[in-house]
Amino acid sequence: MNTPTAPRKSATKSGRSRAREFALQALYQHLVGRNETSDIDLFTRDLSGFSKADAAHYDALLHGCVAQADALDRLITPLLDRKLAELSPIEHAVMWIGAYEMQHCLDVPWRVVLNECIELAKSFGGTDGHKYVNGVLNGLAPTLRAPEVAADRAAGKTRA
Repeated sequence: MNTPTAPRKSATKSGRSRAREFALQALYQHLVGRNETSDIDLFTRDLSGFSKADAAHYDALLHGCVAQADALDRLITPLLDRKLAELSPIEHAVMWIGAYEMQHCLDVPWRVVLNECIELAKSFGGTDGHKYVNGVLNGLAPTLRAPEVAADRAAGKTRA
């Protein structure tokens, strides 16, 4: 007997999603190993699958996050319930990506940034790390994307 099954989630990822994954891996290396960004970049570009990533978005995320690390940390720190040094490097890097994209990639809706970062934390982070990332970035969104968040809330698309 044939029974219908739920539709399968698409296995194809966008070039930007792949760029975020590679940027996360590179930022992890930066946070843990403190290697030169140029060395990390060369290594990352040689990884399998990089050719399917949006290289320009990867460049913006990696180099932008590293260049603005202190400013990004100042944005997220007030929303943390622990010291910055106590964050896992994955959560830290995901929060950098989210904060950077919300601040500089205005063509990407804030809800897309939030969802992509939650998915990164689910895929690469600890068991409940995605919940923490969600809380911090959701708290940051009204500061960095005030009109967009207000419009979504007025339309009932998100909680206050």
